[in-house]
Amino acid sequence: MNYILSIDQGTSSTKTLILDKNGHVVCRASVPLTTHYFGEGFVEQDPDGIYQTVVDSVRECLSAFRAGGGNVADLHVGGISNQRETFVVWNRADQPLHRAVIWQCKRSIAICERLKNEGLEPLVRQRTGLFIDPYFSGTKLIWLAENVPTVGETIRAGDAFFGTVDTWLLYRLTNGASYATDHTNASRTLFFNLETLSWDTDLLDRFGLTGLNLPEIKSSSAYFGETTFGGLLDRPLPIGAMIGDSHAALIGEGCFAPGSAKATLGTGCSILMNIGPKPVGAGHGDDDWLEPGRRAGPPLG
Repeated sequence: MNYILSIDQGTSSTKTLILDKNGHVVCRASVPLTTHYFGEGFVEQDPDGIYQTVVDSVRECLSAFRAGGGNVADLHVGGISNQRETFVVWNRADQPLHRAVIWQCKRSIAICERLKNEGLEPLVRQRTGLFIDPYFSGTKLIWLAENVPTVGETIRAGDAFFGTVDTWLLYRLTNGASYATDHTNASRTLFFNLETLSWDTDLLDRFGLTGLNLPEIKSSSAYFGETTFGGLLDRPLPIGAMIGDSHAALIGEGCFAPGSAKATLGTGCSILMNIGPKPVGAGHGDDDWLEPGRRAGPPLG
């Protein structure tokens, strides 16, 4: 029998499951992850710590699998879902330039206001489908580039590599051989053009991030490389899927028809809806379907 190794790297922990070909969970493991809260809304995690929770979680799950009579040689493919807007930036020596900045972090509120005052929000909204908001990765990277000299200098030198958590994990798990992300994670950065399905270099220039290296963008279901998870496996396991966790939940809840939606209650609450095959604009704060006086939050899908 072929089995699937599934990793969910979340905000508070990393979970690993092994599933059979019918989607039944055979075994699971979970390892907690430390989050640092400080200052006025600053939230960070250790990039190496994120990676280590993945390795530790996989190790525990494999141990449980073997203890239950499973044969690791029967693992067929692996997949990764992740906390979406959280990102890491590192240099050519594979060293993180800063701790991972978490989706919850509010350090870029002033930068968001500045970009709005410069009149950029209509353009950003048209190209990315997102509002200018601290929730998304882009404005927090702008903050790092402007406030952490090492980050700004490395970006301008063309030696900085950006990645959401999926990309960082893939890069580490493949020893730098694979530098990629999927459409769902790319769409949460403020850098992804929904029309071209590619990175928007014009927006990067406007954000002052010229020279930033960005990962190859692939479908959520694609070949992303191979890994032994730091030597835990005797042979490399192909990674056949990467996807943002809330998008993964949309599929997991069977929301395949336009108009179907799901709500996730975790570290945060998110609601995603399947709107069909074409981008559809949405209002903000004055939608007809909102109750009078209610304000819509930033788009979550």
